[in-house]
Amino acid sequence: MKFIKMQGLGNDFVLVNCLDEKLPGDFGEISRKLCDRHFGIGADGLVLILPSATADIRMRIFNPDGSEPEMCGNAIRCFARYVYEHNIVRKRIIRVETLAGVIVPELVVDGERVVSVKVDMGEPRLERRLIPMEGPPGRVVNDPVTLDGSTYNVTCVSMGNPHCVIFVNDVSTVPLAEIGPAMETHPLFPRKTNVEFVQVLNRGEVNMRVWERGAGETLACGTGACATGVACVLNNLTGREITVHLAGGDLIIEWAEDNHVYMTGPAEYVFNGQWPVTGYQ
Repeated sequence: MKFIKMQGLGNDFVLVNCLDEKLPGDFGEISRKLCDRHFGIGADGLVLILPSATADIRMRIFNPDGSEPEMCGNAIRCFARYVYEHNIVRKRIIRVETLAGVIVPELVVDGERVVSVKVDMGEPRLERRLIPMEGPPGRVVNDPVTLDGSTYNVTCVSMGNPHCVIFVNDVSTVPLAEIGPAMETHPLFPRKTNVEFVQVLNRGEVNMRVWERGAGETLACGTGACATGVACVLNNLTGREITVHLAGGDLIIEWAEDNHVYMTGPAEYVFNGQWPVTGYQ
């Protein structure tokens, strides 16, 4: 099986063109093996390129634990660059079918090379039941949540997948490996949640660390950065366009007047290779 490794701000993925390659067995089990950083290729997710009956192309993504999230912002930038530069979809604006609906990346091109990708991530879902989150109807903005005896004020947003944003004074001091998995599996979140800790620097910049559902701490999370941009506006902490500083680099996030969230950032190749699928069925 041929694959290519790509990364967006250090959030890395194994991409497989399923228009040409056939994966044997269960995709979740294959993802667990491929994403293992000691016995596999190593990645934050497995991304499959598939045909679509409703859009230009279809993306599925599987986490290192084998679960399938609805969307991934860094993955879709890598996906869009790959399908454009490999002549699978030769359009600069691409409609991509995902479990979160049709997402629309726009490629910023210099000659034949994609230099960045701006993605229309759609409208944020703010109603509690759409996140989904247990509790009474309405939005969850700076609401207290008790976890292991401590109280955290959370703002919750769905970007097609659930996010719990927590504002702190200094993200570097957060014990993410302790709080992240506990909040991810909190009973309030029936489908679990991604968790973002955010430090506001000024009206146009924030620092963010992320615990991703099914993956753990990662260097970047595109949908998490989008949820952070929305949460900042809801709490009147920033303007509608901000730079989100992540461990792997920066993303530009805009919650525009049309209520859509736009994410702009890089997508880079790492290496390609072949996986000996016969030994892993």
